[in-house]
Amino acid sequence: MTKLSDAAFRSVCDYFWKISGIRLTDAKRALVLSRLHRLALEHGHDDLDAFIERLTRGQLPKAAEVAVVDRLTTNETYFFREPAHFADLRERARKHAAQHGRKGDFRVWSAASSSGEEAYSAAMQLDDSLGDSPWRIHGTDLSTTVVAAARTGLYALDRAQNLSTEFLKRYCLRGEGPYEGQLLIDRKLRARVDFQCANLTQPLPDQLPMFDVIFLRNVLIYFEPAAKADIVRRVITKLKPEGVLYTGHAESLSGLGLPLAAVAPAIYRHE
Repeated sequence: MTKLSDAAFRSVCDYFWKISGIRLTDAKRALVLSRLHRLALEHGHDDLDAFIERLTRGQLPKAAEVAVVDRLTTNETYFFREPAHFADLRERARKHAAQHGRKGDFRVWSAASSSGEEAYSAAMQLDDSLGDSPWRIHGTDLSTTVVAAARTGLYALDRAQNLSTEFLKRYCLRGEGPYEGQLLIDRKLRARVDFQCANLTQPLPDQLPMFDVIFLRNVLIYFEPAAKADIVRRVITKLKPEGVLYTGHAESLSGLGLPLAAVAPAIYRHE
């Protein structure tokens, strides 16, 4: 039976924190054991402690380091999660169209986009509200695996439980044959969404533009208060003066000394 020593567990937790900013608690020990054991075997190691020692000493290929982040990052999401934000997005997009017509580019950033459901949900909402007017969705995530998956736009049907019948028909193609039980996001919609890797605890990619709306949802819960505040400060440098930040409804920004004011539950703007 595979074992994970206390020393190896602490070592890999420290390693993961340094590269991701996320603290793994003792409650995650079984997850670490399960996921890294499989990874160790894939790299030809049946001794997990020895694999972790080589990993933390920088003696493994870069691909193994990237894989550790992919395996230990939690990626649970679905379409139109926390729907109040998408209702707010619809109204903001319509107000933008009324004020700017086709002249203003409306941009949304899904800052922790995971496998892309959030970004494509925003894209459906903007296409419905703005149509052919200029708009764009950007998605970023720490995990290379989920970024690659998001770019395909291919999902299991059970991820679409919150999708309206109208949106399902307009924006998704049902799989047949070997793709039975899956859906593919329409090509026209995928063309309006791009994904890239980014670590929110590090300087942001230079090419990121300014945004009207930023989704930063259900990721801050994994960080300690100081790191959480640093991430939010970094992210809102990309928020337009009249733009808003969406956080998860279970996440609180109170007590962090941030230059933000709440305008509705889990919706913030610059003070």
